[in-house]
Amino acid sequence: MTTNKRYRNPVISGFYPDPSVIRVGDDDFYLVTSSFEYFPAVPIFHSKDLINWEQIGSVLTREDQVNLSKSKSSQGIYAPTLRYNDGTFYMIVTDVMGHGNFYVSAKEPRGPWSAPIKIPYGNIDPSLMFDEDGKVYVSVQNGEGLGSHIIQYEIDIETGEALTEPVVVFHGDGGVWTEAPHLYKINGMYYMLTACGGTAEDHRAIIGRSANPYGPFERLEHPILTHNRLKDHILQNLGHADLVDDKHGNWWAVFLGIRSINQEYGHLGRETFLAPVTWTEDGWPMIDNNEGTVDVIMETDALLGESILLESVTTRDEFDDSRLAPTWFFLRTNPVDTYSLTERSSWLQMIGNAYNLNDIATPAFICRPQQHHNMEFNTLLDFNPVVDGEEAGIAVRLNEYAHYEIGLKCIDGKRFVVATQTINGKTTETARVETGMGPLHLSIKANEETYLFRFASIEHEWIEIAKASAAFLAPEKNGGYATTFTGVCLGMYATGNGEESTTPAYFDWVSYTGSF
Repeated sequence: MTTNKRYRNPVISGFYPDPSVIRVGDDDFYLVTSSFEYFPAVPIFHSKDLINWEQIGSVLTREDQVNLSKSKSSQGIYAPTLRYNDGTFYMIVTDVMGHGNFYVSAKEPRGPWSAPIKIPYGNIDPSLMFDEDGKVYVSVQNGEGLGSHIIQYEIDIETGEALTEPVVVFHGDGGVWTEAPHLYKINGMYYMLTACGGTAEDHRAIIGRSANPYGPFERLEHPILTHNRLKDHILQNLGHADLVDDKHGNWWAVFLGIRSINQEYGHLGRETFLAPVTWTEDGWPMIDNNEGTVDVIMETDALLGESILLESVTTRDEFDDSRLAPTWFFLRTNPVDTYSLTERSSWLQMIGNAYNLNDIATPAFICRPQQHHNMEFNTLLDFNPVVDGEEAGIAVRLNEYAHYEIGLKCIDGKRFVVATQTINGKTTETARVETGMGPLHLSIKANEETYLFRFASIEHEWIEIAKASAAFLAPEKNGGYATTFTGVCLGMYATGNGEESTTPAYFDWVSYTGSF
């Protein structure tokens, strides 16, 4: 008998939206999420129990698979779907500025993944369904706004060639942006699951069913997942779901949502949540239609493994390996000329290029999503610049128009600890403290509402020099979820602020502690 039936949502915290999940064998689950302008693209995770996930890599790791160099923030890679058939993994996705809709395949989830194969029809959010008779269906969003709908056609999975003409199969429930389609065959019936309402407060998952893969689909009259009438609930914007069963025959849903701060903003972005699926007597799957059953702490008899509800999580990267850990992202492309893990043993070397975090380009910036509202992100930096404008440190970033930094900078031939804020595209220096040469500890500490920026000559003897509001890094303050699809990321940066840097910056380690 299970002794611990509880788990904590989100099961993958931080900016990991649009989850898609599969089961391979009895108890190997794999999941992918969107990555937008970050590279490598489409992080992939593995779990044995659906609640404890480990990132094992990324799907798109080569520029022959995707080139994001021209992608602005919140462009790039949208809404992947992961599927498995006859010994092969498939990931289908949209690159809104490049390939359009395409898929890649691999024999192992860690890769290597193939070159992209394009498909001919559809707008965004393509999905694959492998039927029992060998047919392969593409379901994909088409149109826009209130006219958004789902089209479907069959393809040759070896070439991507369309074998049938696309037909409209699902119109949604009358709301805007019927998208994120997934076609399933369950107990002899075809189910069409989609998102609707946009990805903000009216977001929802709706479903229809039919005896035929092309419909017509009988639509359930209400959403199977939404919190659009629970305005005071901490979890908002729920939707964009995918279904999976376990070896015991229980069904689960993964989906995105945000943890709202004071019902005002969610700067961590859209995260990955999990909930059990119940089936009605007349054969409809249900998750949570404004019942409030999806919560931070969940309890279910169907839990596959024990969940230890940790109060805090600490990770530390000592940069001992010759390659970066799979949890790190770059902006748009891999700036191989700006960093090294071998120039100085067990240190990350970074040399700034001319770009900084204000530029729609690829600066020297290595980052990972912030996963907890209450957290500390610390490092030891050895950087002694002698050329004015050269700078290195740590940052928290939403996009080019919203980010905060604390770093070391050469100004008039002297070294200063500098804190800066970029809000709505305007950059302001908020603190400047002269310091001597030698390694220095830098820290970004946060709670739900505030970021604190600190430095220390001796670890933990912190001097706080600036603070900033978390709200200004939230999508709600930066165009809303209609235009800003990412959450904040934390990372190390180096820049010459308009010129190539000459002085390398060395990071000895980075530590992250997050508490629930």
